[in-house]
Amino acid sequence: MFALVDAVSMYASCEKVFYPEIRRKPVIVLSNNDGCVVAVCPTAKRMGFKKFVPFFQIADSARKAGVVVRSSNYSLYADLSQRLMDTCSRFAPNMHVYSIDECFLHYDFDADDAYWWELGEKIRRTVWKEVCLPVGVGFGTTPTLAKAANHAAKKLSGFEGVAVLNCLQSRQNVLPKMEVTDVWGIGKRLGNRLNLMNINTAMQLSKQPPQQMRKHFSITVENTVRELNGEVRLTWDESRADKKEIYSTRSFGQRITDKNQLKFALAKHAEIAAVKLRKQRCVAGAMTIFASSSPHDAAPYYRKSLLHSFAVPTSDTRNIIAATSAVLEKIYCAGVRYYKCGVGLVDIKSAVFNQGDLFTPSTDSPALMACLDKINSRYGRSTLHFAAQGIEQKFAMRREFLSKSSTTNWRDIPRIKC
Repeated sequence: MFALVDAVSMYASCEKVFYPEIRRKPVIVLSNNDGCVVAVCPTAKRMGFKKFVPFFQIADSARKAGVVVRSSNYSLYADLSQRLMDTCSRFAPNMHVYSIDECFLHYDFDADDAYWWELGEKIRRTVWKEVCLPVGVGFGTTPTLAKAANHAAKKLSGFEGVAVLNCLQSRQNVLPKMEVTDVWGIGKRLGNRLNLMNINTAMQLSKQPPQQMRKHFSITVENTVRELNGEVRLTWDESRADKKEIYSTRSFGQRITDKNQLKFALAKHAEIAAVKLRKQRCVAGAMTIFASSSPHDAAPYYRKSLLHSFAVPTSDTRNIIAATSAVLEKIYCAGVRYYKCGVGLVDIKSAVFNQGDLFTPSTDSPALMACLDKINSRYGRSTLHFAAQGIEQKFAMRREFLSKSSTTNWRDIPRIKC
C-alpha cells in the first residue's frame, strides 16, 4: 500500500502557523517581486481568488475583501517542510519526498480499510499538533491511486481529509468524479487530446486498453492506465541524477539602467549558480549570460545572451564571476531599462572524474570554496559573499508583504509574554 501526504495550500498554510489571528482569514501568497499569486488558501478560493493571476489585477479587490497578502518567504517554507517530512517519516519504514509539500509513504503489508482510515487520521492529527499544517492523506495500491485518493481526500465531498482506494468498489466511487487532467501525469495538453477521444474522466481513462494508449501516446500513459487498475508500474529513484544545467535568473525589483548594477546582479547570480554546482560535486565547462528588458515595456524589446567557455572546467565562484565581468561590455547597452538577467552553467561534468589539462592548470581552490560554503550553510546564505555583488543593490527583490522568518532568524523568533 502507498500513501501520499500532501499539505493543503502549503505556502498559505505556512503563513498562518505563527499568526493565529489570520488562521480563519483569506490568505494569498505572491511570487518573487510580488508579481503574481502563487498560493491561495481554501477560504480565499471560496471567495473567488485564483492562482497565477497578476497581483496588480486583484490588488484592489483583495484589499476590499480583507484578504491577507504575503510575499514569498522561502526560508520559512523550507524549514516547515522539513518538519513536516520529519513527522511523516515516523509513520512508515519507507518514505520518498516528492516535493516541498508532499511525500509518499510505502507499506509492504496488507490491512483492512479501518486500519488505513485510522492511520490516515493519526497522521493528520500528529502533523497538525506538531507542525500546525493541514494535510490530506490518500491511500492506494499504486502511487497513481494514492495520488487520486489524496485528490479525493482534499477536494471531493464525503472525505474528511482521508481516502482509501484499495479495491474496485472504492475506485468506482472516486475515479468517475475526477477529470482526466486530475490524474497524476496527465497535463492540460495531453488532457485535451484525450478529451477529443471522449475520455473525460479518470474512470474512462482506466478502462482504455493499455497497449492502445501506448500506441496513441507513450509508455507513460500506458503505465498510468495500468496503475489506475491497481498494477504497480512506477517507482522512485533512491537518488536523483545530477542536473545537466544550472541556472540562476530573476527579474529585478525595479528597472535598472546602470552598468554597475547589472554587473552586481550578474555576479550575484554567478555566486548562486556556483554554490549549486559545488553541492552536486561537479564542474562546468561553459556558461551562458543574458540580460533583457521587459517585452511589456513601451520601448523596443532588447535581449542579448552570450556563451562563455572556460579554458578548464571550474566550480570556483571567483572564475565564474570573472567571466560575467569579462562579457559585460558585450551585453550592456546604454539606455536599455533592464528587467531581468541571469547566469546558466552548462557542459556540467563530475568534479571527481574530470580530465585535467597538462598545459592549463586549474585555478580552482576547492578548500577555499568548501570553507565559504560551510560558513554560509551554518550562518545563512550570503553571510560571506563576494564584493563583486556591490553594497547598494538597486535590483533587490521587491517583497513588500514579507512575513518574519520565525524559525530561521534569531531576530524573528516569536516572544511570549506571560
